[in-house]
Amino acid sequence: MRTIEIKENDGGQRLDKFLSKRFKTMPKSLMYKYIRTKYIKLNGKRCDKADFLKAGDVLTLYIKDEFFEDNPEKSYEFLKAPNKLSIVYEDENIILLDKKQGVIVHQDKAYHFDSLVMRVQHYLYDKGEFNPDEENSFSPALVNRIDRNTGGIVIAAKNSESLRILNEKMRTREIEKYYLCRICGTPKKEHGILEDYLIKDNKTNTVKVYKNQVENSKPIKTEYTVIETDGKTSLAEIRLHTGRTHQIRAHMAFIGHPLVGDTKYGKNKKNFLNTTKYQCLYAYKLRFNFKSDAQRLNYLNGKEFKVDKVKFI
Repeated sequence: MRTIEIKENDGGQRLDKFLSKRFKTMPKSLMYKYIRTKYIKLNGKRCDKADFLKAGDVLTLYIKDEFFEDNPEKSYEFLKAPNKLSIVYEDENIILLDKKQGVIVHQDKAYHFDSLVMRVQHYLYDKGEFNPDEENSFSPALVNRIDRNTGGIVIAAKNSESLRILNEKMRTREIEKYYLCRICGTPKKEHGILEDYLIKDNKTNTVKVYKNQVENSKPIKTEYTVIETDGKTSLAEIRLHTGRTHQIRAHMAFIGHPLVGDTKYGKNKKNFLNTTKYQCLYAYKLRFNFKSDAQRLNYLNGKEFKVDKVKFI
């Protein structure tokens, strides 16, 4: 028999979600059986997989010892990643990071250890603010994602409550995101709000924009303001009112002004291919604009943060 006390970072989630994170080798069918047969109890009583946990709760588990076994090597994968970050802002709850172009946010098969989230975990581990041995289910995580070839501000949450709050605020679009991009040519209007429809092709990882709604399409809304132009290219600020895959790249290409360096959606790629390594797109500014209670993060409401100097590479 073992017991687990639910800590602050473990609270606020369903029992089955917590167990899946804590016991990664336990089959779900067995986990549900343990709950059903009272081999797992919550505060000494029978529980349900959908019960929400809170700090101070105690789980009593009559399960196989093998599920409690820790990795004997004590070698954390995130320690293989660099620990240096370009930090725009940091407090006890969040970090705002300036992700450089070419860095991926989450590891994949090609970059199995180096990613922005791994760098964040390494950084916080070195600071003594994150210790996997003391966490049952939480690891510092990213709130938003940016494509590998796009640079800009990414939000990292240091605790589970901040992560839940920011995920909800991102979903309800109470965090405003602004981008800088260099586009081919000059739009007829210095400012415009584009409203069209988009379909994603998962097989090719591309999207297509339509003027009118078609089957399976989703509405997109992109606001742009031209800051400067030399006639050949223009620097524009973009505000996203919706957040679809490749929205800015596809939408600007749709109106005839693809991003410089964008070989996926750019019609003029031959003219600008050698000027930049990646597409000229940077998430340079964000503003917290909470319309409802943000609890422990209310102090962020109304604050704006931006990258001091944007350099396309």
